[in-house]
Amino acid sequence: MAMFPAFLDTCTLYGAYLCDSLLRLAEAGAYRPLWSANVMDELERALVARGLEQKAVTHRVGEMRRAFPDAEVHGYENPVETMTCDPKDRHVLAAAVLSDTAVLVTFNIGDFPDTSTAASDITVVHPDGRIVRESDVGGGQPRSETFRQSTLRCSAMRAERQVALLRVGVLRRES
Repeated sequence: MAMFPAFLDTCTLYGAYLCDSLLRLAEAGAYRPLWSANVMDELERALVARGLEQKAVTHRVGEMRRAFPDAEVHGYENPVETMTCDPKDRHVLAAAVLSDTAVLVTFNIGDFPDTSTAASDITVVHPDGRIVRESDVGGGQPRSETFRQSTLRCSAMRAERQVALLRVGVLRRES
């Protein structure tokens, strides 16, 4: 079965825990992650502005690109100006449209009104809903990946509690 593609906005990759969870779900075969060079550049700038060392940020982004070599969408630059979403997110929508994805994952739902995505038949979804839906499909495999990741990253917190927090969006507020 082919994995469905989902375009990930910068804000979904910013927090280490959510980024790790989303990418582990992709690694488990729940979906195929997509992003653009602009998204990755924006991610690097935001992480450095947050106070992380440039070397660590470069390593993180490099590892993401290495782990998902077919995730980066190219050739979206020309249609950027024709996008009718929030101007700061036009590059995101242009890359998503060009990638032929049906799903754009972002915290910034309001920046992508239905009128801006209807012609491309793209559904804009919140990452919390993405985790919940993906953890409930595929015969439990993504759920087991989430639990495995939970125990690796935060052994003091019970995995069930961590998944429950993901479902209500508490962990997206991480530092």
